[in-house]
Amino acid sequence: MSAAGAPVPGDDGPERPSGLLDVLGVASVVLDSAGRIVLWSPQAEELFGYSAKEALGQYAARLMVHEQHVQLVGKLFADVMQTGHSWAGAFPIRPKDGSTRLVEFRNMRLLDVRGDVYALGLAADRSTVRRLEQDVALSDRMVTQSPIGLAVLDTELRYVSVNPALTRINGISAEEHVGQTIGEVSPRLDADGLESAARQVLETGLPLVDQSTVGRTPADPEQDHAWSVSFYRLEDAMGRVLGVAGSIVDITDQYRAAVEAETARRRLAVIADASARIGTTLDLDRTARELADVAVPELADVAAVDLLETVLEGRRSTLGPTETAVIRAVAVRAEQETDALQAADPPGRLARYAPDRLVTECVRTAMPVVVSHVKEQDLPHIARSPEAAVLLGKAGVHSYLAVPLIARGEVLGALDLKRTRNPAPFDADDVLLARELASRAAVQIDNARWYQNARDTALTLQRSLLPSHPPETTGLEVASRYQPAGAASEVGGDWFDVIPLEDGKTALVVGDVMGSGISAAATMGRLRTATTTLASLDLDPARLLEHLDKITSGLDHSIATCVYALYDPELRQCRIANAGHLPPARVRPGHPPELLDLPTGVPLGVGGVDFSTTTVDFAPGDELVLYTDGLVETRRHSLDERLDSMLALLDDPSRPLEETCDLLLRELHHPDNHDDVALLIARAQELP
Repeated sequence: MSAAGAPVPGDDGPERPSGLLDVLGVASVVLDSAGRIVLWSPQAEELFGYSAKEALGQYAARLMVHEQHVQLVGKLFADVMQTGHSWAGAFPIRPKDGSTRLVEFRNMRLLDVRGDVYALGLAADRSTVRRLEQDVALSDRMVTQSPIGLAVLDTELRYVSVNPALTRINGISAEEHVGQTIGEVSPRLDADGLESAARQVLETGLPLVDQSTVGRTPADPEQDHAWSVSFYRLEDAMGRVLGVAGSIVDITDQYRAAVEAETARRRLAVIADASARIGTTLDLDRTARELADVAVPELADVAAVDLLETVLEGRRSTLGPTETAVIRAVAVRAEQETDALQAADPPGRLARYAPDRLVTECVRTAMPVVVSHVKEQDLPHIARSPEAAVLLGKAGVHSYLAVPLIARGEVLGALDLKRTRNPAPFDADDVLLARELASRAAVQIDNARWYQNARDTALTLQRSLLPSHPPETTGLEVASRYQPAGAASEVGGDWFDVIPLEDGKTALVVGDVMGSGISAAATMGRLRTATTTLASLDLDPARLLEHLDKITSGLDHSIATCVYALYDPELRQCRIANAGHLPPARVRPGHPPELLDLPTGVPLGVGGVDFSTTTVDFAPGDELVLYTDGLVETRRHSLDERLDSMLALLDDPSRPLEETCDLLLRELHHPDNHDDVALLIARAQELP
C-alpha cells in the first residue's frame, strides 16, 4: 500500500478503474460476418437508445446509422472484414428517439478460436470526445506554457513529471527529474522541510498554500532565490490517491524587496536606538562605550572606538601621507570572547598605526575604508602588529569597515568594525548605517571631549586656588576635602582656607561663590586672597566680612556666602561671623553634636547690612565642622532632614578627622547632587 493507503502495482488484487472510460461513455458492439449485432453493451444501450433485446440479431447499419450512410457503412464494414485493417471516423447516427447525434467510431476485425470472423465497434459521442480532447489540449498548454513551475510527485514523493518552467527553475532537464526526490534534485534547498510538507499533504489531503523557501539551485548556484511553494493531493475520478502536485512561484524580487525593507527598518531602529543610548552623559569613555554597544551585534561582531591622541589633548589633528597615527583606544566591544578582542588595543592604551594601516587612512582622508572580503594579505594592514594580524586570522575576520568620527569639521578618530560570525560581508548599506552612527556619536563624543577639557580647566583653576595641605597651626588639628561637581559648568565656586595668625590664633574659612565654572573659580580666588589679607590685620570677624562685602560688590555683581571663624587657643574660644552661609556644627565630648545658633546674615555682595560676631567655647577635644551646601542639599530631601543626618554621623568625637571627612562625603554627597563640596573640620588640642 502507498503512504496514503491507496493500492499500488504489486499489491494483491486488481487495481481500481481510473474512470476515464466512464467519462467517455464508450459503447461496445460486436457484429458477425453478416453485420448482425451479436454483443451489445450497456453503454451502447445508453448511446443509441435500444435495449440489448431490441438490438441483438439486428443489422447494425440499419439500426445505428442514418439511412443515407448505410451503403457507405456497408462498404467500410466489408473492407475491415476482408483486409483486417481498422477504420475510424465519425458518422451521424439515429438513436431510437429519432434524433441525430454525431458519434466517433472505431472498427476492427476479431477472430475467435475457431477462426470465425467478427467485427468490434467502439463508439462514443463526438461532442464528449471533442470536449475531452480540448480539456487535455488546454491542460497541456497550460502546463507547458505556464511561468509557474509545476510538478507531479508519486506516492513515494518522487518526480513523475515537471513542466518547462520548473526545469528552468531547477536548472536540469525534465528527464533528470523523473524518479528523483526533491532533495536529490535540489540539495541546496530546504529539502527536508519541503518533503515533510508534501508527505503531510499526501497523508491528510489538506492542501498547503504559499509556503516560502529560500535557497539555491543549479540554475543559479551563486545567488539565493525565494520561492512560494504550494502542494495539493492528486486523486482520480474514483478517489484513488495518485500522488502530490506542486506549484512553485519565484518570488525572489518580492523577497529581496522585503529584505531591503526589513534592512531599512532595522537601520532606522538602530539609529533610533543610537539616539536614545549614545550621549546619555558627558563622560567621554561612557559615550564611546555606548557607541560600541549599539554597533554590536547589529552592525558588527567586534567594534572599537579609537580617538586621536592630539584630539584628546585639545589640539587639532592633521595627518600627512607619511605620518603615523597616534591613537588611544577608548572602547572595545565583542559579541562573544574571541581572538579579535586580544588583537584589539585595550581601552586607555596608546598605539601607533603606521601610514599603511587602514585606520590611519580612514582618519587621514576622513573617508570610510571597507574591505568586503578580507584576505590573508589584508590582515597586516588592519592590525597594529604582526602578532595582532595572526590573532585576527584565527578569529576568522572576513570583512572590515572603518568609518571616521567627524564633528564640527574635525576628525576625532574612527569607528572600527569587524565581522567574524556574521557571514555577510560589509556592503554599501552597512557603510551608510555605520556613517550615520559615527556622525551622531561623534557630536556626542566631541561634546564630552570639550566638557572634559572645560571641567579639567575649571577644576585645575579651582584646586590651584585652594590650599594643597592645611598649614600647621597652634592648638588645632585640621582635615579638609574638596569634591568637584559632576558637570564642568558647576565646578569652581566653593573654597576653604586655614590661615595661621599672630599670637597662635587661626582663621578658619569656608565660602561658596554663587554661579559656576571658571568665572566662579576666579571670583573665589579673589575673595580667598582678600580674606587672607584682611585676616592678617586681626580684624573682628564681623568687620572682616563687611570689608569682603564691599570687595564682592565690585566683582561684576558677584554674590557669595561665607562663614569666618577666628580661633584663640589661649581663650579656648571661637569668634564666628556668618554671611548667608549654612551654620557650622560643633562636636563636644559628652554632648550631642549641634548646629551653632548664629545670626545668618546676608550673602557677600548684597551690601547695606551689618554683620555680627558670635563667641562660642571651643575647648580641647571639641570639633568645628564647616561645609558648603553641596554636602547636604539634595532635590529629594528637606534641608533640615539632611542637617539632622549630618549631625547623626558626627556621633564620635574621638574618630580621626580624616575618617570623619570620608564618612561625611560617602554618606551625604549624593551622585545626583550636581554641586561641588568644600569641607573643613578642626579639632582643638591642648597647648604644649
